[in-house]
Amino acid sequence: MTHELTALSNHLADAVAAAAPSVVQVQGRRRPASGLVYAGDVVLTTTRALGGEDGLHVRRHDGQVFDAQLAGWDPTTSLAVLRVPGLGVAVAAPAADAPRVGHLALAVARSWSNSVTASAGIVSVIGGPLPTGHRRAIDQVIRTTAPMHDGFSGGAFLNTEGRLIGVATAASIRGLGVVIPAPIAWKTAATLLEHGKVTRGYLGMAGQPVRLADSQKTTDGRDRALLVVAVTPDSPAATAGLLVGDVILEFDRHPVESPEDLLDLLLASGAGRAASIRALRGSSPIELTVRVGERPAK
Repeated sequence: MTHELTALSNHLADAVAAAAPSVVQVQGRRRPASGLVYAGDVVLTTTRALGGEDGLHVRRHDGQVFDAQLAGWDPTTSLAVLRVPGLGVAVAAPAADAPRVGHLALAVARSWSNSVTASAGIVSVIGGPLPTGHRRAIDQVIRTTAPMHDGFSGGAFLNTEGRLIGVATAASIRGLGVVIPAPIAWKTAATLLEHGKVTRGYLGMAGQPVRLADSQKTTDGRDRALLVVAVTPDSPAATAGLLVGDVILEFDRHPVESPEDLLDLLLASGAGRAASIRALRGSSPIELTVRVGERPAK
């Protein structure tokens, strides 16, 4: 048993050591936090350390400090992308397999002195969406027993092979640390690099909550949905064939019971991709495909 524990201990230490160079320190106008090397000379972090758009620096694992420029940030996830010319550090490698509740996991960050800091726990909860503001929500989050202080924000959350499964936030819910899954974080980073912001999806319709008649109730027992009360001409909703009087049950396979539900899903979805709508037209079920647009500037 002692030998097995020693082998596991060494394995976890090796995983931390392998990932450590891809975890950097981010310095802004607040206390330093951590960041992950996303691609080339690009670092993904959270807004916790920034405090502004100027005076940003990234400290590499060997102590060398580089000037950084903010490429964009997302208010929903609080993720931010920094361009760091000349950084030259290996990119963090996302895991090929999705985490499961009960998996052992490691949180890796940089301390105020730039030392590697690690914490261990299990994947406790995988769920969502998590509301983060008015009509804003992260589609999915991981919660973990691994203890994390503020410096872990922007750090790595790894599986036991040292592969990235999420970005630490240092926030907590009921004592469990909150982690943004790597696929959501990587998609957000790609969008920020391309557009400087995360665009909110747009359908061009208005709706109101409605209680379903017994004959319309869904197989899972839900009795609430979203009644379409207006459709903007030439909008994505109109092009998809959505009509006033249709009752939306699901958007992209997620239940919809209110305008806020749909707005949160559109925010998570972003613009430019196809999504499914499951609805009722009278008592008849219909399936539509809509090409989500970008919300017009007001």
